[in-house]
Amino acid sequence: MDIIRFSVGDQLIMKKKHPCGGDIFKVMRTGSDVRLICEGCGRDMTLPRVKLEKSIKRVINNPQDM
Repeated sequence: MDIIRFSVGDQLIMKKKHPCGGDIFKVMRTGSDVRLICEGCGRDMTLPRVKLEKSIKRVINNPQDM
């Protein structure tokens, strides 16, 4: 299994939608647990990195850097 590289400020598009209907999450903190904020409703959540990596469809690098 490959490690998916992402950093603080990146946006993650997930395989499944959040209950609010959004599927884009912004990374706020990384480590063994990753803190995310839903771009749709603003819900703040912390997930184990192993579980999160299985549910990522695509990584959008930090939009402010582009």
